[in-house]
Amino acid sequence: MPSTIIRSTPVRLAVILSAVFLIGLAIAGLVAFALVRQELAVRIDQSVSDTYAIIAAAYNDGDVGDLTESVTSHSAPIVGDDQVYLLQDRIGTRLAGNLPIMTFNDGWSTVTPQTAGDSEPRADYRVFSGIVDGYRLTVGKSLSEVDEIGLLILTAFAWAGAGLIVLVSATGAVIAMNGQRRLGQVSAAMDQVGRGDLQARIPISRRNDDIDHIGREVNTALDRLVALVEGMRQVSVDIAHELKTPLNRLGIAIEAALEGLSRGTDIEPLLEQAQAEGRVINATFDALLRIAQIESGARRARFTDLDLAPLLETIEDAFEPVAAENQQSLTLVSVPKLPAVHGDSDLLTQLVANLVENAMRHCPPGSSICLSASAIDGRTLLRVTDTGPGIPQAEREKVFRRLYRLEKSRTTSGSGLGLALVKAICELHGAHIELGDNAPGLIVSITFPPTQEASRVS
Repeated sequence: MPSTIIRSTPVRLAVILSAVFLIGLAIAGLVAFALVRQELAVRIDQSVSDTYAIIAAAYNDGDVGDLTESVTSHSAPIVGDDQVYLLQDRIGTRLAGNLPIMTFNDGWSTVTPQTAGDSEPRADYRVFSGIVDGYRLTVGKSLSEVDEIGLLILTAFAWAGAGLIVLVSATGAVIAMNGQRRLGQVSAAMDQVGRGDLQARIPISRRNDDIDHIGREVNTALDRLVALVEGMRQVSVDIAHELKTPLNRLGIAIEAALEGLSRGTDIEPLLEQAQAEGRVINATFDALLRIAQIESGARRARFTDLDLAPLLETIEDAFEPVAAENQQSLTLVSVPKLPAVHGDSDLLTQLVANLVENAMRHCPPGSSICLSASAIDGRTLLRVTDTGPGIPQAEREKVFRRLYRLEKSRTTSGSGLGLALVKAICELHGAHIELGDNAPGLIVSITFPPTQEASRVS
């Protein structure tokens, strides 16, 4: 566990952040140290200049005694030689002060402690030298205060850096342990899923952080996976139920044909029955493959901007005689100018044809079927309504599943793939399909997105 925490991302980030902060702190310390030294040096120069001016002002009318006395009074009480003074006559003889006899140039200079006759390991001296009526006056001050304050600043920054390392390390360890615990929950959930428990989910906290975001995404993906697995299981069951009856009838027809062949009887009706059952089976598999092809998105390459009005008129012309033969009425209501639909003409034709065929198959004689299209907020709304028995609300989502049929006995014609195919075509086109109650009957509403939005989806 400790090695795992040390190798964890939060600890590594903490180490990186510590290094960055330390570098920044070191740069800030050096800058502060340089600025403080510069400011103190300016103040020391100003103090030396002021002292020099005060002593020089003591000289009056050629009376060197006052000047000597002033130097002596300034240098006498100095403890530790933090300040140095030297008054020399015109030939260089020392008249007063605590500096040994030295040669100075006019202006500023820096003197080492050894040069100033100080055997102690002190800081350098900042001195100013000038001529007062032929006498050389030199005043200086130790830079030890600058060094002491600079050392204090560096020490403070060093302690701050040490405290920062401890604080960041402790924070990183706490975050790492908490993150490791939460990642352990994610790992445990994924391990359960890997072992076949698809109901396992990642716990979501109230923090709403990135781990929670990933957890929600993974949980959503698991929900979809469960739905997909359940859908595959249901499809497998439905395929078994759907094909069991025609396969049984096909087997019976073949056995009867073989028996009739051995007896020399006419087996042509039996062969025709077997052929019809084979066509039903083939049609079922063809529809399943077509749905799979549509869901793969391969047909998007054929998408163009279409006007649904001519397509709907074609459907009406094709199915109106069939509806009349079934003692049903089929009408078309369409606005003159519909928004363009970005899609595949063949697939959209099949979509509308499936809806009309489905309505005609389930509606009794005397029913009315209406095919309509309108524009709503730049979108195309396609509707197929009928006055038949409708679909119970509890079944309206299920009817889009492959091979799902309201009639459980499966004695009527149909494969239960018509609405599944319609759903697949709608999803391919980014359209929304909804089933509603026509009181009586069913309303199938399909809303197509605007052309530009559909183009982005495709």
